Amino acid sequence: MKLATKYAAKPIEELPLLFQRILQNTIRDYYRRQKIRSLWTSLFSSFTPDDRDKNHEDFDILETLPIKQESNDPSTQLEKAQLIQLIEEAIKTLPLRQREAFILRYWEEMSLAETAIIMNCSEGSVKTHCSRATHTLATILKAKGVEL
Repeated sequence: MKLATKYAAKPIEELPLLFQRILQNTIRDYYRRQKIRSLWTSLFSSFTPDDRDKNHEDFDILETLPIKQESNDPSTQLEKAQLIQLIEEAIKTLPLRQREAFILRYWEEMSLAETAIIMNCSEGSVKTHCSRATHTLATILKAKGVEL
C-alpha cells in the first residue's frame, strides 16, 4: 500500500528497490515495537499483584492501582502527602516532553488524541513519552522504597 500511494509516479524500474526498502523498514518497525512492548510490560510486571494480561496493548499501570477511600487518620494523610511530594520531585527530573505527556495524560486526565494535539505530535509519540516517563518514575519510586 505504501508503494502504491507514495510512489505511483516513480518509474517502473525503481519500484522493486523501493518495495524492498519499504518491506525492510516495515519489518524493522514491527520488531522494534515488539521489543519495546515486551520491555515496557516486563518493567511494570513487578508492580502488578496478579496475572493480568500484561501484553494487552491498553495496559496502563496507573489504572491498575486500587483507589483508596479518604481517611481522616493523620498518619495516613501524612503518608499520602509524602508520597505526593516524592512523585512531584520525581516528575521534575523527567525530560520536558515526557513530563508534559505524563502530566497531560495522567494528572489532567486527557485522552491520547487530546494530548497529541496539545503536544503537536502523533499519538504514537505520546505513548512513547508516557511509557518512558512511567518507567523512569517507577524506577525512581521503587529505589526510594515506594511499593505500588
